[in-house]
Amino acid sequence: MSEKPSSGELFGVPYNFERPSLSNMASSYWQPGEGMLVEKPFGVGYTLNLANWRSWVVLAVAGVLLYQQQSGDESEDDVVDDAVEVVVDD
Repeated sequence: MSEKPSSGELFGVPYNFERPSLSNMASSYWQPGEGMLVEKPFGVGYTLNLANWRSWVVLAVAGVLLYQQQSGDESEDDVVDDAVEVVVDD
């Protein structure tokens, strides 16, 4: 029986199921000179390259959206739904 490869690319998406080391994990998330997305050290797909400034912008926008969603959920409890009258002309 042939061994299945533990890393490679399938339909243009990289995968890696080899056991990662701590130094490999750290170096894969910090790659100066690379683009915003880099291959994941373990699993399928891509992850953010924290050495790229665009990744920090994405994280900041996601944080602001999460904060707005959580603060918006609290204010919705105070709002009372009033009845709305709908008139339909024949």
